[in-house]
Amino acid sequence: MHSSLLKLSKSHRFHPRVVKLISSDLTKNEMKSTNIVCPPSVEFGLRLIGVWPGTSHAFLRRIFYILLMMMFQVFQYQYVIMHFGEEDLLVLIDVLSATLAYSILLIKLIIFALNVRLLDEMIASMVKDWNTRDVSDDHTMTKMAYISRRFSNLIIACNATSVVFYATGTLLRHRSGNQTDARELLLIMELPFTIDNASVYVAILVTQFIHQTSAASMAGVLDCLLITLVLHVSGQIDLVRQKLSEISQKDIERHIAENIIKTLIVRHQNIIIFSKNIEALFSNIALMQFVSNTLVICCLGFLIVISFGAPNGSTMLVKSLVFYLVINTEAFILCFVGEHLSKKSKMIGDAAYESLWYNLTPTQNRDVLFIIVRSQKHLTLTVGKIMDLSLKQFTAIVKASASYVSVLHAMY
Repeated sequence: MHSSLLKLSKSHRFHPRVVKLISSDLTKNEMKSTNIVCPPSVEFGLRLIGVWPGTSHAFLRRIFYILLMMMFQVFQYQYVIMHFGEEDLLVLIDVLSATLAYSILLIKLIIFALNVRLLDEMIASMVKDWNTRDVSDDHTMTKMAYISRRFSNLIIACNATSVVFYATGTLLRHRSGNQTDARELLLIMELPFTIDNASVYVAILVTQFIHQTSAASMAGVLDCLLITLVLHVSGQIDLVRQKLSEISQKDIERHIAENIIKTLIVRHQNIIIFSKNIEALFSNIALMQFVSNTLVICCLGFLIVISFGAPNGSTMLVKSLVFYLVINTEAFILCFVGEHLSKKSKMIGDAAYESLWYNLTPTQNRDVLFIIVRSQKHLTLTVGKIMDLSLKQFTAIVKASASYVSVLHAMY
C-alpha cells in the first residue's frame, strides 16, 4: 500500500503532505472512517474519472473521459452550426439545451483534472478530521455524513432518471411521427457516417444512452461532492460552537479554558483553510454553471411552454420536464450551499459571544475576541470571485430565464 502511494506521488506529483496523510490514514483498521468521509456513490464516480486519491491509472482515466466527452461535443456542435439557420426552432433549441448541459460537465472535468492536488488535500483533511475526532464529535459528524449520503443517492438517481425520460420522449416522438426512414438519435448530432441499417442504428442508440446516463450521473456526482464538502465544514462549525458553549465555570477554575479556546482557534483556522480550498476549486465552475444553467433553463422552459397545446406536445413534455427539474435543482444546490456556508460561519461569532467570556482573564478574553472578529468575515462561495453564491442569485437565474422564455415565445 505504501509503495503504491510513493509511486503515485512521483507519477502525479501530489503534495508530500497529502501522500503522507493518506498513507497514514488509509490503514486497514481505518477504512471504515474513509468510507464515511465521502458517500460510496460519489467516491466511485470520482475514481471512475481518476480524481480520487490512490486511483490506479488516474491520469489515463482523466484523459479518456475528457476525450470521450469532447468527441460527443464536437458532433453536437457540428449539428448546431450546420442547422443554425433552419426554420425548425424547436429542434435547434432542444439540441442546444442538451449540448450546453454537456459542455458545462466537460468544463467541470477539465477543472477537476487541473486541480487534483487541491482535491487530494481536502479529502486528506476530511480523513484527518474523522481519525482525530473524539466521542463528543462522533454524533455530529456521523449525522452530516448520513445527510450527505442520502442527498447523494437521491440526486444521482434523479439525474439518471432524467435520461430515461429524455430517451423515452425522443423515441415516442419518433414513433408518433410520419417519417418512416428517418432515424432520430437520442442525442441529435452530426455523425461522420451514414446510418444505413438497423443494427448500426441500435448500436448508436445504446452507445448514446450509456453515454447520457454516465454523463448525467457524473454531473450529479460532482454536485454531491460539493454538498459533501460543505456539509463537512458545517459539521466542524457545529462542533466549534458546541465546545464554546460547553466551557463551564469549572473549566475556568481549573485553568483549562485557555487550552480549550486555543484548540478551537486552531480548529477554526482549519475550517477557514478548508473553505478557501472549496472556493478555489468551485469558483470558476460556479461562474460557468451560472451562465450555462440560465441558458439551459431558458431553452427547456421554452420547450415546455410550447409543448402545451401543440401536436405531439406530450412527447416533448416527457422529454423536457424532468430534465428541466434536474437543471433547476443543480442551480439551486450551487446557490444554497453558498448561502448555507455563509450563515453557518457567522454562528461561530455568536457562540463565542454567548460563552462565559466575562469570567475569563483578559488574556483569555483576547483569544475569544480573536474568534469573534475572524468570524465576522464570513466564509462564502463566489461566482468567479465576482459575487457571492446565495439564494438571491438563484432567483436571479430563474428571473433571467423566464425573461428569455417570454422573448423566445414572442418571436416564435
